[in-house]
This record gives sequence, C-alpha cells and structure tokens, in this order.
Amino acid sequence: MHLVNLSIETKHDEAADTAFGDLYIDVRTREKRVLTDCQVMFLPDIDPTHIHYEEWQIRKRSAKRLINYLKEKNKPLNILEVGCGNGWLSSMLLTVKGAKVTGIDINEPEIMQAKRIFKSRGLDFICAAFDPALFAGQKFDVILFAASIQYFESLKNILQSALSCLCQSGEIHLIDTNFYSPRQAEGAARRTEAYYSEMGFPGMSAYYFHHTTDDLKLFNYRVLFNPHRLINKIGKKDPFYWVVVKH
Repeated sequence: MHLVNLSIETKHDEAADTAFGDLYIDVRTREKRVLTDCQVMFLPDIDPTHIHYEEWQIRKRSAKRLINYLKEKNKPLNILEVGCGNGWLSSMLLTVKGAKVTGIDINEPEIMQAKRIFKSRGLDFICAAFDPALFAGQKFDVILFAASIQYFESLKNILQSALSCLCQSGEIHLIDTNFYSPRQAEGAARRTEAYYSEMGFPGMSAYYFHHTTDDLKLFNYRVLFNPHRLINKIGKKDPFYWVVVKH
C-alpha cells in the first residue's frame, strides 16, 4: 500500500496531511511493510521467509503485466506514479525504453528512502499530496495508481484531477487495488474498521476507502484484468483489478 490523499474541491490541510502520514507509517511499521534499503533495492523480489512474500509475488506479476503493456506502445512515455511509496515500481518502469518517471507520495520517510536508493537512476521523487498545480504546463502519457487509489475518498475527484494532467491520448492505470460491488463495499468497510481497531490504530479506517465498480461508470474505462474471470481464477489467484481510464 502507498499513501496520497486529495480532494480536488478543497485545499490541502498540511497539518492533517502530516498527521495522516505519521499514522500511516506507524501502521506500515506494525504490519512489517517498512523495509530496509537493501530489501527495497531488490523489490519485488524478497526473501521467501518474509511475512508478505506471497503479496509481493502478486505485485510482481501485476508489475510485469503493466510493463509489458507499456513496452508494446513502442514510444517514450512520460509517467507519473501517484502514491509511489519507496519507489520500487517507479524504478521498474524505467525498463520501458525512453521512459521518464516521476513518483509522488505524501509519505516522507519512504520518499526519502526512494530518493536515497533510486535517485541515481534518473528518477524524480516529490514528497507532496498530489495536486495538478504541481504539474502546471506538463502532461503525462501514463498516470499510475498502484495500491494507492484506496486512500482517496472520492474516486470521481481524483480521476478528474488526474485526467487534467493527462495528455489527450494518455492513460490512467489503476492496479493492485480492490473494486467492490456496492453490497460488498459495506462488508469490506466493516472488516477494515475491525482490522485497524484490533491493530490499535482505529483512526486509520477513516483514511481507507472502498471504491465500487459503479464509481467507474462515470468514466471512459476498460478492465484489462478481472480477477473474477474464470481463466484468472485458475492457478495464480491474483485478487486485484487492472483498470485503464482515458479521456
């Protein structure tokens, strides 16, 4: 999971962002998701004994699917990853020939780690909440939300905001995130509340949102990977959708 929070309709509250960032990193530490520089450097490969090894196998497969898709475009791409965390996926995106990659995240400790580990590779990392004003006059071919869209309260607002930064032929990619039916979302929200309460961080559930497939209907979108299709349930059980949104 990664962290960014935006409401396109209101200005950012820096104090709230800081409080959120502190809470988020505390939760990630408790979940054993804060990794050493050496571990991050080799992601998504990680020791098989690590508590989140299976999760990293899922993310490794989704990253491979995305990168192969982008390579098939056969052209240089200006890519923005929103909620880039420690930068591992931003770094992998450089394997797309001619790619220019920018990562943005409000989570300062992991952004500093990303800069420390990957800056020499020509990546640009920004520690801030996503705001189109940061990219005035700049358009992206690809805007990526990988395990981060659930930290935005309004899917409508964040996608509209991202579309304003997207070139006319560009694409927004949503990966490594659950989408629910409206009925399923209610149950998922209750499970999230119980999970964070049991962990000792009940306030975190207020920052974790359960978007539905209905929320996508306002946009020009296409599902590239549906985990509920029978063919995708066989063998590797990857649980997350891969959704592309265009103008």
